[in-house]
Amino acid sequence: MPIIINLDVMLAKRKMRSNELAARIGITEQNLSVLKNGRAKAVKLSTLESICNHLQCQPGDILEYVAEKED
Repeated sequence: MPIIINLDVMLAKRKMRSNELAARIGITEQNLSVLKNGRAKAVKLSTLESICNHLQCQPGDILEYVAEKED
């Protein structure tokens, strides 16, 4: 998948655990894990906004586009 989720990197930079962020933004730890591990099919903008607010970062710090190589 060409979209990379760098949520674990931002959590480490902010010295915050996943369960703490999940509690602060009001989603389950399991749903945050699905997002963090890149298995999410979609991200609500309100969730992304809340993550950025609590981690004091920009959406581009969390989401990264890497083009797939053509054969």
